[in-house]
Amino acid sequence: MSILRCVNLSKSYGRKAALSSLDLELPAGKIVGLLGPNGSGKTTLIKLTAGLITPTCGEILVCGQPVSPETNSLISYLPERSYLNDWMTVTDILLFFKGFYKDFDLKKATDMLTSLGIKPHDRLKAMSKGTKEKLQLILVMSRRAKLYLLDEPIGGVDPAARDYILNTIISSYAEDATVLISTHLISDVEKVLDQVIFLQNGVIKLNSDADTIREKEGKSVDALFREVFRC
Repeated sequence: MSILRCVNLSKSYGRKAALSSLDLELPAGKIVGLLGPNGSGKTTLIKLTAGLITPTCGEILVCGQPVSPETNSLISYLPERSYLNDWMTVTDILLFFKGFYKDFDLKKATDMLTSLGIKPHDRLKAMSKGTKEKLQLILVMSRRAKLYLLDEPIGGVDPAARDYILNTIISSYAEDATVLISTHLISDVEKVLDQVIFLQNGVIKLNSDADTIREKEGKSVDALFREVFRC
């Protein structure tokens, strides 16, 4: 059974089509890069999968189930923008996640935060952007989900923070789960990707194993991306 399956999936906002008749199937045990320029439909696909918006037509299945409140327990979602309140302490946030998600591993999250020197009484408003990004990713990856949806998880943070975030992603998901990473920072993430999807104007331009691209094209994923999406 596939982790994610999209069949003839379309989403329009008025006359503008964000996704057009998209067919996609993602297996378990993969880190998949959802790659494309701004406005290509990446965030729309992630929000549709997370159940935050509804398709104009078509179907989305998560572990064989249509997207619904029931599939929320299978999905761990990191949005592009923070949804946590600045007044919250680390302890507040951990207890919120523990109470809200039955599959949240409090010990795992606490151990990772401790390794970063993030203390229980630290407040979100006093943290740097990079530290906030790390905290939010740790929260998302500390759930025992089947599908992790990460929307621009390394945007706006320094290279050292990016390395930590990518290492956390690699080490935190189970073999029977899949990670879908939406990003335009291809060169930073391609080393962790098993599969890549190029999305443009709501249409899949390419869906391939990362190693196949390197072997057949003789170039990196980043180099192929720049060629395909050259202005």
